[in-house]
Amino acid sequence: MTSTDSVVEPEAPPPDPQPKIDEVRLTINGREVAAQKGDLVIAAAQRVGDYIPRFCYHERMSSVGMCRMCLVDVDSGRGPGLQPSCMITVAPGMVVNTRSPAALAAQEGIIELLLAQHPLDCPVCDKGGECPLQDQSFSHGPGESRYVEEKRHFEKPIPISDLVLLDRERCILCDRCTRFADEVAGDALIHFSGRGNDTQITTFPDEPFVSYFSGNTVQICPVGALTAKPYRFKARPWDLEQSESTCTTCAVGCRTVVQSSQDELLRYQGVDSDPVNWGWLCDRGRFNFEAVNSDDRLSAPLVRVDDELQPTTWNAALARAAELITEAKAVGGAGSIAVLGGARGSNEDAYAWARLAHDVIGTPHVYPQMGDGAQINLLGFDRATIDEAANASTIILMAPDLKEELPVLYLRLRDAAQKRRSRIIEFVQKRSGLSLHAWKTIEYHAGGITDAVAACSADPDIVRQLATGDVVVVAGRANLAEHPLEVGNGVVAALQLVPDAKVLPALRRGNIVGAIEMGLVPGEGGMSVLGIAKAAASGNVECLVLLGCDPLADFPDTDLARRMMAGAPRIIAIDTFLTKSNASADVVLAAAAYGEKRGTTTNIEGRISTLSAMVTPRGTSRPDWMIATELAELLGGDLGVSSVDDLTDAISANVAGFGAATVAALHSARDGIVCHGTLPPATSRIATIEERNSYDYRLVVSRKLYDNAVGTAKSPSLAHLTTDSELHLHPLDIERVGSTDGADVKVTSKRASMVFKVVADDSVVRGSAWVPFNQPGPSIGELIDSAEVVTDVRVESL
Repeated sequence: MTSTDSVVEPEAPPPDPQPKIDEVRLTINGREVAAQKGDLVIAAAQRVGDYIPRFCYHERMSSVGMCRMCLVDVDSGRGPGLQPSCMITVAPGMVVNTRSPAALAAQEGIIELLLAQHPLDCPVCDKGGECPLQDQSFSHGPGESRYVEEKRHFEKPIPISDLVLLDRERCILCDRCTRFADEVAGDALIHFSGRGNDTQITTFPDEPFVSYFSGNTVQICPVGALTAKPYRFKARPWDLEQSESTCTTCAVGCRTVVQSSQDELLRYQGVDSDPVNWGWLCDRGRFNFEAVNSDDRLSAPLVRVDDELQPTTWNAALARAAELITEAKAVGGAGSIAVLGGARGSNEDAYAWARLAHDVIGTPHVYPQMGDGAQINLLGFDRATIDEAANASTIILMAPDLKEELPVLYLRLRDAAQKRRSRIIEFVQKRSGLSLHAWKTIEYHAGGITDAVAACSADPDIVRQLATGDVVVVAGRANLAEHPLEVGNGVVAALQLVPDAKVLPALRRGNIVGAIEMGLVPGEGGMSVLGIAKAAASGNVECLVLLGCDPLADFPDTDLARRMMAGAPRIIAIDTFLTKSNASADVVLAAAAYGEKRGTTTNIEGRISTLSAMVTPRGTSRPDWMIATELAELLGGDLGVSSVDDLTDAISANVAGFGAATVAALHSARDGIVCHGTLPPATSRIATIEERNSYDYRLVVSRKLYDNAVGTAKSPSLAHLTTDSELHLHPLDIERVGSTDGADVKVTSKRASMVFKVVADDSVVRGSAWVPFNQPGPSIGELIDSAEVVTDVRVESL
């Protein structure tokens, strides 16, 4: 399932006696089979267990018929003839013979021609052992070549991007990488150059293959022409152990294969999960396994002794953590303890910590994210699946730039627009990766989403479009300098236009949906993260528990985050690395990372899928659920579980809506199981926004794919891909403030003043100023007041 092509499906049952609508009956290798109208012969044959060799064909991209390896005998009524099965659609009465002497001779000839110039360096090629050319040379080739001439030689390898290397002499010109870059990713930066014998794959002069999805070209390359720098020369396929898992880099939940050798993670490969990722991964999700292997990982628990964190035993660390919680309860009661985070872990981790917080400790103050996501009640609407969104007649997009924050969801919605299945109506404060593919792009300033959506009722084209079929609202936090409740305002306004629309929540953190559904949410009278932060800053939180979160890096209001951390007299952190936030903790409990623990995760559509453990946890680090279970015992409670499977079944038994997600059911459901909890939907909250000075700019802050997050910063192949923290203004606005592109400007809010380099960017709405979040350079969080609906800034030239 990690090969360049999809897994061959089991043999189909015999066709029904009565033909179905759009059913086409044909004969393949002497057997009558049923296919669907429009099916290609190569796909129809594969579905009934007859594999036709191929190199250029890929079921997720258009057919080009370039390699001719799939030539078979096809008789459409005028006698048999060789045809490329990737270019011929099935027809009633068609007779296909994939094993005729003519077809086998043609396939042998193609193999011989391909090997005429191929270097045959299988012993050193990374693809050796999982190479379709190698495999098909044995299964369909002539056995020996008549060519003895010197083969061509090129300089090797050529770096065509920061992550991908090209060995040109291995390339068989199948057009897979170029089609993926153009058709799927929309980054047509790799192409053919030259003609005839001089044709080769290359990038444009002075323009590298800069794509968030470049690793997919390595995986689908049928030879070793494209290799990934993080994996090159690290292992051979027969050295690898592997298991299917789910990526938790973001909340899309792409299915992956996790591969390891000698107890070290070495590679992630995409798995073709039809309802989710179609086999694609973003490069951050594909290559951040390096962080799991980092030497900077926490390998043992730490306890503060004489103002310094020192390694200790688990018994001592857990005892100290229990002591801190007991002390806090004695001073201020259970309500003086707050638990933040939990989206980094599995469903089982979140469930165990929710039970510990609510049932054992007794605090209602639990929140799963750092104020950088949309309100958790987005999950209370009638939720759409990714497939429903990608097949809806209309997609209303009021979300962050999906290409930056939920990259594979971007690919799915881009495909929907490109194939004209869907029309996208997007609401933006800064144009996004999908703006080029949107049917309508409606610009608005922060705080104005309700009015922007309501104004659509006066546009007859939009009204007509919304009435043509299914509508899905994709909603998420587009601006960290805007109050998170604005997202709910936009969804409620959209549902007033289309009451029966479904909502796909674009929440970004890996298992944020699972954390919410498992109960890491405020209890009765509980505070949100903003309330917890203010209470801690005022000295009203006696103990702060950080579940894999870093407020100093991730909370949009940097000043409030600092005061929160300084105001909490006791801090317990559970994490995989030391961070700016947990460096001040009293106890840091070393947690097992992705690939080191089993369990399940839940994606944005509510799909529960499995996580695999492929390597031993670093040092003595432990899964979060195990830490919660042992801490509960020290505090006089009993969660009643002793294994991760116990927790999975406890979730199925006790969490409303999750009854179907048993251990047995999940391990037999390759694409996971969709389950939904019972949160109430978000309600519209109209807030008053102060009139801004005509010289001010409304601040927009959002993330890019690569930032200073631990998973990126601790992955050497990704760490250098961050951008600088710069202020982006529309070119006409730069003129207005009397500055020039690249100059330094002074940026002032009610909170503070800072100096940024200004960048001309016509994707920014006029009257707005955009800054990427959590990037190297000045921290934009210093200017944000999270209590305000919007943040306005004055920009002055220096």
